[in-house]
This record gives sequence, structure tokens and C-alpha cells, in this order.
Amino acid sequence: MTITIDRFQAARRAMIDSQLRPSGVSEDFVLERMNAVPREDFVPESARGTAYMDRAIRLPDGGFLPAPLFHGLMLAEARPEAGDKVIVVDGGSGYLAELIRPLVASVESVSAPDGAEGKVDTKDADLLLIDGAIEQLPAELAGALAEGGRIVTGLLDRGVSRMATGRASGGNVALLPLVETGVPRLSAFDRDAGWAF
Repeated sequence: MTITIDRFQAARRAMIDSQLRPSGVSEDFVLERMNAVPREDFVPESARGTAYMDRAIRLPDGGFLPAPLFHGLMLAEARPEAGDKVIVVDGGSGYLAELIRPLVASVESVSAPDGAEGKVDTKDADLLLIDGAIEQLPAELAGALAEGGRIVTGLLDRGVSRMATGRASGGNVALLPLVETGVPRLSAFDRDAGWAF
């Protein structure tokens, strides 16, 4: 048992030193949380050995655990504050909610389908985190943000996923794409295909 724990601790350290730091993720609170939360607990037994690789892991229910760099960039961009009310739209693993929970006042975690339909209990949220790439942000979900509330998400545009951020202003949220991330798509947030001739 000790050998296994030591192996995972070493893998967490390697994730920080070889994936996060070289990519510019150096905020102490991010590195501390990602070192404290064991990614291997959020994947099936068969995937525990690859939990720290620089890639997303598909989960049995169709969800996924994004690559570590996505979560590191997301937390750094979110800049959580102790008084924040947070909504996490979960990609299926529960990992992101666990990363942020001790940094903020409250966390409501919802599934991607519920998030896409705006089914959240929290109103006037300070921070909305979406654990995957979306094609569109539904007005019902954006409406859960307080004026000036922040959002950090993956954004899918023409097959390329990027980290994106935005703020709620006057009932609207505009997303600003930042850096390519390669995060998996949350199909519940897909645009309607519409007609084509």
C-alpha cells in the first residue's frame, strides 16, 4: 500500500514539475490544490496508472477527466476568492469541484446536461466553471451569474478547443478565447445543426 501511495505522490509531483510549471502555471494555490487532490481517485481502477498523463481520460459513463494542464490553467484564470459562490458544470469526474471547494465559500456541482438546461440552484454566482469545451453558453446558465460574475470554460470553435473567460454584464456574457487546450467537448452544449443546402 505504501509503495502505491508513494508512486502516486511521485506522479503528482512530476505532473506539477513537467506539465504545469513549464506551461506557465505557477500560482501557489493552484499547485497546492493539484498536489493535494489525488487524480487517481477520480478515474476507474483500470485508468489509475495513467491518471497523471498529459491527456484526457474517458470515464465509463461517457464523461471524462480532462488533462491536468486544463485544470491548472482553469484555476489560475478563475482566481477564486474565499467569498465566492461557485457553480461547476461537471464533465463527469467530480475532480474540478474537489479542487476548488476549500478555496471558496460554496460550490454547486451540476452535470453537463443539467448545466446546459440552466438547471442550477445557485443564483448570483460569482464564478462559473465549465469542465470541458462548449459550443455555446445557454442564456439560462449565464443568468445564474451575478453582475460582474466570472466564467472560465473550454470553448469549441471549428473543431479547436480553447480556454475562454468572460464576465457577466447587463445580463450578457461574452467569452474571450485565450489558449488552445485540447479539452474534450461537452455535447450537451452543442449548437443545433440546423438546415444546410
